[in-house]
Amino acid sequence: MQRILVVDPERCTGCRLCEAACSLFKEKKCAPEHARVQVTKWENQGIYIPIVCQQCETPICEVVCPMHAIKRDSNTNAIVIDENTCVGCRLCAQFCPIGGISIDENASRLIKCDLCSGDPVCVEFCQPEALKHIEPLKLGTMKKRTAAEKYSEYLRKTLDTH
Repeated sequence: MQRILVVDPERCTGCRLCEAACSLFKEKKCAPEHARVQVTKWENQGIYIPIVCQQCETPICEVVCPMHAIKRDSNTNAIVIDENTCVGCRLCAQFCPIGGISIDENASRLIKCDLCSGDPVCVEFCQPEALKHIEPLKLGTMKKRTAAEKYSEYLRKTLDTH
């Protein structure tokens, strides 16, 4: 069964280990700017959100690519860029609604998550489990459980104050 990469920003601590692991695996050096996952932070609010390609069901990056260099990998369900066909027009990066495609510092190539051939390294190293690679049907169950936990906590606090 194919899986999806799920980001839970409430669990992210901002440790950026996902970036380090990704860049080490993909680039063979610790260079977070080359990671396929980028942790965006709002320091004043203490919020960290891992931004990574969500492998959209209808990927706008694929639609806007004039060279048809972007396709879905049938084995991993990842949206991948064929570097031999890509001409570097960067339309995919401009149109991605979440910023899941980056341009390297030399503007010579595009960088995006390809799910590490179906076993994302970032997930393996994410200790707070802000990144998960799960079966799509489990997403609903996971969300319901989280909502139930929050509601239960709210009830406990409400009852304790009365």
